Parts: sequence; structure tokens; C-alpha cells
Amino acid sequence: MTQVVVPVRYPLSEHSRETLEEAIRIASEEDASLTILHINLYQSANQVTRSQLKSTVEDEFGTLPNVRYSVRKGLLVEQSILEEVAAEEADIVVIGKKQVSRWREMIRRLTDDPDIESFLRGRVDCRVVTVG
Repeated sequence: MTQVVVPVRYPLSEHSRETLEEAIRIASEEDASLTILHINLYQSANQVTRSQLKSTVEDEFGTLPNVRYSVRKGLLVEQSILEEVAAEEADIVVIGKKQVSRWREMIRRLTDDPDIESFLRGRVDCRVVTVG
């Protein structure tokens, strides 16, 4: 089964809602399972639980089929997303445009090529969809 991963902020920002809406649409079209991911940063006092994330998403979008809610702890959001994408063996990653700029900055630090899709493809075999 195709696997879609979508990282979101908590509480859901308008941009996260749009990104999540697109991920839900893609998962439905692809008959895929969907992982909704939030990263709790170690340096942040605001720690979200899986049940809080699930409740918020279901309040906004209703009960969704084939969905897994994941909350990871991490120092860097982008690195934690990459780890989840690899662990889930994701086929598609849906990220917001704001997330793209953060990924570009991280990739610039690691390589001289800020192309996110080629960076991800070099580490995991997935399609990247940018929303916004």
C-alpha cells in the first residue's frame, strides 16, 4: 500500500490545514495510508500528545480512514521528518511551502545544492509534494 507522510504544526495553522487537506486528498486518490506527523522539539516546553493531535485533526476533518498519528521528539524538525519518512518507507511526502524554505536552509548547510527533492531522493525513495 502506498504511504503518505505529512508533517504538521500544532495547533494547526492555516498553512498546516491546507497542507493536511492536500495530503488527505492525495491519500484518497492513491488509496494510500496516511501518517500525520508532528515534531515536539526538545527545546520547547509545549509538548503535544498523539491523542491531542488526533483530536484536533478529527475536529477539523472528521474521522479519516487509514490514518496513523505520530508525534516524535527531535532537535531539528527537518531531521526528524526525514527519520519518519525513512522509517515509514514513505512513497509521498507532502510539505508546506514554509517547510520547504527550512529544508532548503538545512540542505544548504549539508550540501551546495538546495534542491529538496533530489536531497530526499538521495536518502529515501519518495515523491515530494509542496503545498502553498
